[in-house]
Amino acid sequence: MNFAEVVSQISKVIWSPALVVLLIFAGLFFTAGTRFVQVRHFKDMLKSLFATKAGQGKGISSFEAFCMALSGRIGTGNIVGVATAIAIGGPGSVFWMWLIAFFGAATAFMESTLAQQYKFQHDTGFRGGPFSYIEAGLKQKWLGVFFALSGVIGYGICLVTVQANGLGTSMCNAFSVPPLYAGIGLAVVLGIVIFGGVKVISRVSSVVTPFMALGYILVAVLVICCNLEAVPGVFRQIFEGAFGAGAIGGGALGTTIMMGVKRGIFSNEAGQGSGAIVSASADVSHPVRQGFAQSFSVYVDTLFVCTATALMILIAAPQDLGNNFAGYTQAAVDTVFPGFGSQFVSIAMVFFVYTTIMAYYFYSESSLIYLMRKRSGSLLEKICVILLRLALLTAAILGTLYESTVTWDLGDIAVGVQAWVNVVALLLLSRHGFKALKDYERHNSHK
Repeated sequence: MNFAEVVSQISKVIWSPALVVLLIFAGLFFTAGTRFVQVRHFKDMLKSLFATKAGQGKGISSFEAFCMALSGRIGTGNIVGVATAIAIGGPGSVFWMWLIAFFGAATAFMESTLAQQYKFQHDTGFRGGPFSYIEAGLKQKWLGVFFALSGVIGYGICLVTVQANGLGTSMCNAFSVPPLYAGIGLAVVLGIVIFGGVKVISRVSSVVTPFMALGYILVAVLVICCNLEAVPGVFRQIFEGAFGAGAIGGGALGTTIMMGVKRGIFSNEAGQGSGAIVSASADVSHPVRQGFAQSFSVYVDTLFVCTATALMILIAAPQDLGNNFAGYTQAAVDTVFPGFGSQFVSIAMVFFVYTTIMAYYFYSESSLIYLMRKRSGSLLEKICVILLRLALLTAAILGTLYESTVTWDLGDIAVGVQAWVNVVALLLLSRHGFKALKDYERHNSHK
């Protein structure tokens, strides 16, 4: 059994139907426990994005945290991941992506609220995440350490290779750029930002992320508007396929659900814990406010960006591109803008991958800082941070050279491990999140 086969088998074990059931159950549980917080407090979600800093420390603003989390969510999963889900699971997988996003918004609210409650102060600002509330809330330090270690490896290496691979493929398709050169270029521009620290990362994300998301959605709307007559049929395919009919490649119902949930979670990261890591760094007046902001980021990622990709592919893309998943979206744009689709999607991919890996670095650095918190500010900590940065940049280069199936499996393993640990912790600590929401509603009922 070669390396690719071993990785594939591990991914299948981690992503068993039990994890899918756990994620869906958690979303339902948090939705019920918060009385549909993702619907009742939609107005508060929008307000929370622009809330001023509370002035409690060196934390970043709620909007900067929102953009950093969104930059981590909007990546190859929105282009390559959606195409993969449709190619393997059929159009119906899009429905399951929507469903997991709706209930996942409640999960994102819970993990981000808890992250605010259990954050800690570091020389570089507030830090925290699942590892903090696992240790302080559950009193399970060993499990917090395990989560942080998986965060350093998963975000710092495995998931970076997935993003870099998507960029390398799209750049080769559009501009015939050798993947290795694309990887080196990516590493150079990444290094400029991540060596600047959290403040630089948050500022770049707050400028680039809204720009890239709106630009991508605008092009998608133009493609859809030029094919309006096909839209009703596409939605019919999605809803019929969601329950087993019409899956591309003979995908059965189980495959359709699995691909929709897996790619949905990979894209919006609800329950994985990454959004909680960013949320802990925000300086807000009440923990719930950051929970609102992260709920909204799940909506933007899946209901807007992923849906835009899915509709373009189902309306306009040919269905015979094999494993060239980035090519599906490029071909769809080419049907409306001949000769422009490949270039546009490649440029979009550059921005998506760039900001996503920036966010991944922040997740892995925060995990490392948690592990080194007793040596905060020491020379050893600084050396470890530099080594992490170099490892991430190396992974960005090497990720462009592996086959996409291997990198996706590695990414799925990282996401799956994080999700298993984090969701169980969230369920056990949910009473604290429910209590925080009630406290917020009690003090803001007159507003």
